[in-house]
Amino acid sequence: MDLTTRYLGLNLKNPLVASASPLALDIGNIRQLEDMGASAVVLPSIFEEDIDSEIEDIERLMAVGNSETLSYLSSAVADNVGPKHYLGLIRRARAAVDIPVIASLNGTSRTGWIDYARQIEEAGASALELNVYFLPTDLSLSGSEVEARHIDILAAVKQAVAIPVAVKLSPFFSSVGHMVQRLDQAGADGFVLFNRFYQPDIDLEDLTLVRDLKLSNKGEIRLPLLWIASLAGRIKGSLAASSGVQSAAEVMKYLFAGADVVMTTSALLRHGVGFMKTLHDGLVADLIAREVNSLAEIRGRMSRTALGAQEAYDRVNYIRILRGGKYIG
Repeated sequence: MDLTTRYLGLNLKNPLVASASPLALDIGNIRQLEDMGASAVVLPSIFEEDIDSEIEDIERLMAVGNSETLSYLSSAVADNVGPKHYLGLIRRARAAVDIPVIASLNGTSRTGWIDYARQIEEAGASALELNVYFLPTDLSLSGSEVEARHIDILAAVKQAVAIPVAVKLSPFFSSVGHMVQRLDQAGADGFVLFNRFYQPDIDLEDLTLVRDLKLSNKGEIRLPLLWIASLAGRIKGSLAASSGVQSAAEVMKYLFAGADVVMTTSALLRHGVGFMKTLHDGLVADLIAREVNSLAEIRGRMSRTALGAQEAYDRVNYIRILRGGKYIG
């Protein structure tokens, strides 16, 4: 069975990618992810902001892990945060495994994006994922200004490095498809759909903001599924599905929609890095049951273009659902 796929111009042995998480701060975990079937690993983001903020974010991730994940994260955090250690992590990871190691960069200034991108390339990263984590809470910013910010960041980084560059996007643009198309035309090698912004909650007892992390659930697959199915076959860049992957069923759905690769973090944090093998074995079993010999046979079969019935993804289908009374929950 041929599970190979291409992502960002890289040849991968299968479509399963371990997305950015503190699990990849540990070289032993990266090796195990490769052994369990991961075709590539995305390192956790390096942040331009104060390193203390990065440590706090990672500690919040640690708080939701199980006993298996917590056993090593404390020491990994202490040893691997900061630019110098991050670049060292890239070098050690590349030396430890044969699968591509993709760095993730979260900058704030044009200089920061460019400088860190160059250092990441020099350290040997196979590709770079731009984690443009930007909440436009400034009411004076227009939608076009927010979009221009993303285009400018991509253009600056692409000019600075030669390695493939993916953009991890949020779903909160007024026209997601048009934004992806503009980035595609600006040279993005791929897109990760979607970034999950972590909104605060309110503690009514203490009247403080609660900044905890909620891991994704399989119900969150629907929004990225919609947009991957809408974009598949219509852009040059690769499509990576992210959010909601809790079993091989979600992997299959994303592939049918047209994803080139499927990423997961929450499932690995919940169940440990060994769960990658569960996803891999489940994918293989499903393909065998369908008598599929190659991913090319199923990829994009349920995309908007392939179905030839645009109303399946558009407004008319929404109306039919409401009139048909098909409610869940």
